[in-house]
Amino acid sequence: MVVNWSNVSKDYFGRSRAWLYQKMSGTDVNGNGRPFEFNEEEREKLKESLLDIARRLTEAANRI
Repeated sequence: MVVNWSNVSKDYFGRSRAWLYQKMSGTDVNGNGRPFEFNEEEREKLKESLLDIARRLTEAANRI
């Protein structure tokens, strides 16, 4: 896997790996029949975290 989701959940959200996997899979963790989804703020934070990782990878590649 290219992205370490455990680190993304911890470093960017301050949450557990399970929390992120549940959000990504839409797991119904509350038993209320509604999927566990990202809200708009979380979606934006996930987008920004992936862009940050991409930027850091690009910078590392350019130093080679």
